[in-house]
Amino acid sequence: MSLSVLGIDQITKVLARTLLQEPLVLGPFLNLSLGYNTGITFGLFAGRGDLGRWVLVAGTAAVALWLVVWMWREPRLAVAAPLALVAGGALGNILDRLRSGAVTDFIDAHIGSTHWPTFNLADAAIVVGTGWLLLASLRRGAHADAKDATKAGSRPRAGAPT
Repeated sequence: MSLSVLGIDQITKVLARTLLQEPLVLGPFLNLSLGYNTGITFGLFAGRGDLGRWVLVAGTAAVALWLVVWMWREPRLAVAAPLALVAGGALGNILDRLRSGAVTDFIDAHIGSTHWPTFNLADAAIVVGTGWLLLASLRRGAHADAKDATKAGSRPRAGAPT
């Protein structure tokens, strides 16, 4: 799944760089508009030069590697699948930084004149994967609490005849 996310992300970025010379309005809430992000989320740390670029690449690569190792060791699909989305998205953005020093962004979601920072499919995969992972962990926590409550309810009470 990580390789699928990576491949689709890279194809859409090539298409955006090739075809989006002018913004394209897709509807009242969505445009396609080419942009480049030299920073991280929301453009934070942009303009830090080559050192900043390589620090971002190294940090993102370390996190992606950790996620891939976790994913391969994880037996539960409900955890491994979202990890694959996050890892694939991170790898897609790393490739952009290595190739050009900036991440290609092109999805412009907005309400009226209020625009969300422009993003790409790698970013969307990271957000969806992170949300899915959080939901899976909450569900697992609720399941574990219910299991503990069931076990506690089946234990004999102190002093009760056995």
